[in-house]
Amino acid sequence: MRLALRVAGILCAIVCVGVWLAFGTNRGWTKTTHTRMEKDPVTEIEYPTVEKRFSPGVELLGVGLLISAMIASISFFVGSKQNRSTNYD
Repeated sequence: MRLALRVAGILCAIVCVGVWLAFGTNRGWTKTTHTRMEKDPVTEIEYPTVEKRFSPGVELLGVGLLISAMIASISFFVGSKQNRSTNYD
């Protein structure tokens, strides 16, 4: 049980970092829109356009790593498998 909890904590941390890297490594708060500048082909004037795009921030990465640390730390409070039969002869 202890090993399973530690492995689950490590896998959770790897998944959290992987998802954060895959969606755009935003080092600020989580964003659901992204503004980029486009140029009008006729007038050559730049204007902002807003597109919907999810970028997870460091708070989601921190929460995910905190949860994985909590899962792994539970393993220190769970007893190991031992033969707990008592012999009162």
